[in-house]
Amino acid sequence: MEPDIWYNGELIPYEDAQIHVLSHVVHYGSSVFEGIRCYQTEQGSAIFRLEEHMQRLIDSAQIHRMDAGYERDELVEACVQTVEHSGLASCYLRPVIFRGRGPMGVNPLDNEVNTFIAVWEWGAYLGEEALTDGVDVEVASWQRPAPNTHPTLAKAAGNYLNASLVKMDAAKNGVTEGIMLSVDGTLAEGSGENLFIVKDGTLYTAPTNASILSGITRDAVVTLAEERGYEIKEQSLPREMLYIADELFFTGTAAEITPIRSVDHYEVGEGTRGPVTA
Repeated sequence: MEPDIWYNGELIPYEDAQIHVLSHVVHYGSSVFEGIRCYQTEQGSAIFRLEEHMQRLIDSAQIHRMDAGYERDELVEACVQTVEHSGLASCYLRPVIFRGRGPMGVNPLDNEVNTFIAVWEWGAYLGEEALTDGVDVEVASWQRPAPNTHPTLAKAAGNYLNASLVKMDAAKNGVTEGIMLSVDGTLAEGSGENLFIVKDGTLYTAPTNASILSGITRDAVVTLAEERGYEIKEQSLPREMLYIADELFFTGTAAEITPIRSVDHYEVGEGTRGPVTA
């Protein structure tokens, strides 16, 4: 039996969590969401950076003029309640705020706003072996949207149509993931992950003004790396850095920390997970 879903303040059966086909979100992609992992630990289940995820959800909704009617702490409690009710020791959480029924048309201001939280069991996003063996990637032909065309700091469903093209092309080309460039040709991120480069013991990653999502796992990695004495440089990165890197890795709540073993069929470093990534 699938876990119950939190919907507008109450837990309802999985099968009852449905929306109308004329909901605004179905036609115009008007939703924002988060992906959060809950890990089983010796002290019990622990939801990774839950407060930060809920703040980004609220920020994303605000950017897109949606008022869910809940404060951050209320959504935090709702996530905890949903996990506890599910009985899952480890799981993946998907909170979503979306526009539902109302007048049909691009302007959504008179449409209702709904919130739900779903949980399910989910293993390694890019494959169990990817966390140790690494993944093969390509530089995508699709770019990230320019900052003045779409608010890329919001984790919005519409943004992922771009990402889906990257992911589908990668699958067709026999690799796991694609790395997108910004409109100026510099490195941005994967379809659903932030990117780090390791060169001579220094970690490099693109700045948030490079049309990337400001990743919560990315922030955690920066913090942990600095605590361990590594130098971190957030700067504009040319594509060729991919081919001279000692190590490359993706970060993301779904992907966790996944090493990259090749780019465009060129081996990265020794072709295995490097010491910094490990």
